[in-house]
Parts: sequence; structure tokens; C-alpha cells
Amino acid sequence: MPGQQKRKRQEQQRRQRAAARFAPGTGEWEVLFETQDEREWRTYIRRLREPGQQIDLESLRLDALCRRPPQPSTFRLSRFVPNAGERAE
Repeated sequence: MPGQQKRKRQEQQRRQRAAARFAPGTGEWEVLFETQDEREWRTYIRRLREPGQQIDLESLRLDALCRRPPQPSTFRLSRFVPNAGERAE
């Protein structure tokens, strides 16, 4: 299929860059938002995706901590914060 090799190579390079950027010791995950209400969590994420927001969506991590009943699931949004010496702004 035309272009398949190129797409695979680009995807592999993207994964390698992400692995290096978020490798252990390069920074930490800071919790931005945490709730047990899935609707509230999705609304918060939708607002972040709106045009004009100044946040790097690639540096966000979405966690759904599923628990057994009767404890509700917890939904968490975290942002990667690089170590002070490695910040590129």
C-alpha cells in the first residue's frame, strides 16, 4: 500500500520522541483535575480542547481508576511537568 512504510516510520518516531520526553527522571506528573463524576471530567477535558487554550495536549495524561462497587471510579487528569533544568519554553 503506497505510503504505509512512511506512516509506520513517522508513528514509530513519534512514539520514540514521546518515550524520551516522558522518561522517568525527566519530570513528574502534576494532577490538574480529579473527580468521581465522569460527566464533570469529560466537560473539563472538552473545555481544554477548545480553540485558544494555551495547553499542550500531548503532555496530558487521562486516568480512569476503576474500583469495584460500592466504591465509585475516580477520573484524573494530569499534566507532565519537566524538571526545572530541562524546561524548554
